[in-house]
Amino acid sequence: MKVVNSLKSARQRHPDCQVVRRRGRMFVICKTNPRFKAVQGRAKKRS
Repeated sequence: MKVVNSLKSARQRHPDCQVVRRRGRMFVICKTNPRFKAVQGRAKKRS
């Protein structure tokens, strides 16, 4: 998965791209073209 500093450009790569929040990270997922997957942010440190 690509790590990008801005998900705005990653979201506009394909009409089917969706932005999803999981475990403190932002993911761009695309079912029709999986090469557009991206992630932004780090998970919080668990103690």
